[in-house]
Amino acid sequence: MLDRRGFLQVAGGTAAALALAACDNGASTDTTAAPADDAADEGEQAAEPVAVRTAALKGPTAMGLVRFMSEAEAGNVADNDYTFDIYASADEVTPLIAQEEVDIAAVPANLASVLYNRTEGGVRVIAINTLGVLYIVEQGDSVQSVADLAGKTIYASGKGSTPEYGLAYILEKNGLTIGEDVQVEWASEHSEALAQLMADPNGVAMLPQPFVTTAQMKNDKIRVALDLTEEWDAVQSGDDQSSMITGVAVVRSAFADENPAAVDAFLGHYAESVDFVNDNVDEAAQLVGSYDIVTAEVAEKALPECNIVCVTGEDMKEQLSGYLAVLADQNAEAVGGALPGDDFYYGA
Repeated sequence: MLDRRGFLQVAGGTAAALALAACDNGASTDTTAAPADDAADEGEQAAEPVAVRTAALKGPTAMGLVRFMSEAEAGNVADNDYTFDIYASADEVTPLIAQEEVDIAAVPANLASVLYNRTEGGVRVIAINTLGVLYIVEQGDSVQSVADLAGKTIYASGKGSTPEYGLAYILEKNGLTIGEDVQVEWASEHSEALAQLMADPNGVAMLPQPFVTTAQMKNDKIRVALDLTEEWDAVQSGDDQSSMITGVAVVRSAFADENPAAVDAFLGHYAESVDFVNDNVDEAAQLVGSYDIVTAEVAEKALPECNIVCVTGEDMKEQLSGYLAVLADQNAEAVGGALPGDDFYYGA
């Protein structure tokens, strides 16, 4: 079992290199090693297993990985040596990427671009893993529209990443500015923002799933006032429309260059895990609970609202580049000063 900073390692055997699975169509991946004689007959050589160190965030990204983690723990994934750590915030993950202590990591969508620029192309994005999951919640009924946030203080986490820039964009399009019309008290973790909301009967918070469900199960007076994905869509216009994207998975470029088969294998397992989680909510919820991401009861209610996906290749590039362009137009620093180059998009 993994706790928040838990560690899971699975010793793998040797398997044939796996082709890249299209994460958003649920393509299955054969992880069984080809017999040595057959490989020799075909003039192929099976790839040696490599260590793949993965960092996930406590929330939808880790929830989408639970099937992969459990299968690896059971010894059913034998192509590489997979390790997983779950962290509460992206701030804990970022230095691990820079220090080359992880190979693949889940990060907020804009942070992937920031890391690309800061490391001069040292990371690439391999998948969109979470679409819009941000909501404005309150204990009353004073917020019926974005305009109603004027004069409010919002408890939130995610300063410097997707939550801050997504909120700022939606407010700006509705004529409001953070720090002037709307105040935000930034917490270090979503759980801290939730605690602040629970302690303030008149409070308003911006929370992602599954923390929204957690809040409602603790206090039935908490209601979803605004779906920020819907509010994002409402202010799109013209030909260059975009969708809100919350999270992505990135890989260190050096690791991808040295181990392309391992990256492709990882994506295949990830795709299968995401499909399983979305199609088998009851069983997936039990796995989420066993890894202490949230309780199984919360997970069962939250999973259908978490927008967990695994979008790769050209589809990933089209969706993510549009989203990043919107953020860059609003504030170039949101994407690290400049939009990433084409080499940022793995497999596109």
